[in-house]
Amino acid sequence: MDTKSTRAGIKEFYTVANTVKYNLDNILNFFNNRNTNANAESFNAKIKLFRANLRGVTDTKFFLFRLHKLFA
Repeated sequence: MDTKSTRAGIKEFYTVANTVKYNLDNILNFFNNRNTNANAESFNAKIKLFRANLRGVTDTKFFLFRLHKLFA
């Protein structure tokens, strides 16, 4: 494929093209089934907020126990 962007050699075009190529199945999945990862992103935000409210985690086992009790 010989286009102006390919001949220009701009690395940002290659970066975008590789990103689309790498995530093509997920992109097409949205258009075919209207599926997104919004639930996972929401849960991740809740975990981050929970961690921020504790001002750092020192006991990992207890942190995972609290997450399990709150969100499971």
